[in-house]
Amino acid sequence: MPRPSLPSLAALALAAVAASGARAEQVTVFAAASMKTAMDEITARYAEETGTTARVSFAGSSALARQIQAGAPADVFISANPGWMDALESDGLIDDATRTDLLGNSLVLIAHDPKAHPVEITPDLPLAEMLGESHLAMALVEAVPAGIYGKAALGSLGLWDAVAPKVAQADNGRAALALGATGEAPLGIVYATDAHAEPGVTVLGTFPEGSHAPITYPAARIRDGDSAVADAFLAFLQGPVARAAFERQGFTVLTE
Repeated sequence: MPRPSLPSLAALALAAVAASGARAEQVTVFAAASMKTAMDEITARYAEETGTTARVSFAGSSALARQIQAGAPADVFISANPGWMDALESDGLIDDATRTDLLGNSLVLIAHDPKAHPVEITPDLPLAEMLGESHLAMALVEAVPAGIYGKAALGSLGLWDAVAPKVAQADNGRAALALGATGEAPLGIVYATDAHAEPGVTVLGTFPEGSHAPITYPAARIRDGDSAVADAFLAFLQGPVARAAFERQGFTVLTE
């Protein structure tokens, strides 16, 4: 069931930060690596409009969640899948009243070759034969959301067993994208938004939605973080400036 959006108090908090301007504020955000291009734009606009600096740490959601579990200071966490947010909620490390499903994404097969032809991703796709002796770039398939979704999709299509020995695992989705962009791996599985941000790869096809769980990015305030600056930033993420930036990068915005 979808989570409710942040209460209107968050919008008031944003207005208060923008109006004060009396002293420099900072919000510390831990965000999935796949959000970097959009978040760089959003945080720049946020600083312009509010005077508050958003310091963002980008990595795989698993690494970020574990850092928070270990006591790393953060105000906001945005995960690329619900599982790692669930883990922090179970640990009592987030304010669950602020949790909201922010974004959606899709999964694509990419190629380094700009002349590669599109394919239909079905159980009949000869992916192992397409790879030959080369590797398939993916994020960590047991820990990082992009890799988890990718393995699930290949498994549901009956393709995983044949390609598993050929998978080159990277620390996060952007690192897997880099393997494809440099040609170290001729093919890869990444988020559509990552492929959109990298001119060095060609999208061959999109994995069917039913081949993996919905790709959802939940956001929430860390319980021990600065509640005022966190609520203000979360409100901004649900506003028109952030929505436009996310949509330009190919995300689906889930909040109203």
